[in-house]
Amino acid sequence: MTKKILVAILLFFVGVYFVLTSYFGDVQINKYADRDTVIQEKAIEKGWVPDILPKSAYDISETHDTDTHEIFGSFYYRDTDEAKLLSQLRLLPDANETYMWKDFLFKVDKAKKHIKYRNKIVSKENTTRKRN
Repeated sequence: MTKKILVAILLFFVGVYFVLTSYFGDVQINKYADRDTVIQEKAIEKGWVPDILPKSAYDISETHDTDTHEIFGSFYYRDTDEAKLLSQLRLLPDANETYMWKDFLFKVDKAKKHIKYRNKIVSKENTTRKRN
């Protein structure tokens, strides 16, 4: 009988932990069907999705942390937008074929028509130095 009570108490506290961390967590995950939904939800205005997002983008997801300001996301696109999209990105001189546009970094999978993106994090220290 005491084992059952201990297990019940443990499960209760584990449940409370997950409820509290999901309610008070600083990380948000959002999914959007297409570009129109992103615009409707103002995700571009909020800086969670880069405004380079092509018109044909679909199956869009983004994760952002309100404390660290880190943003990660991905989307798929159609062939019709590939040339225009890639012409706006700048290939960085690294071995990973990373592209850059404004404050975002991109990994492009041309075969799958899929892009993963993240923002470049600028520390407060670097921002302060730039202003001075």
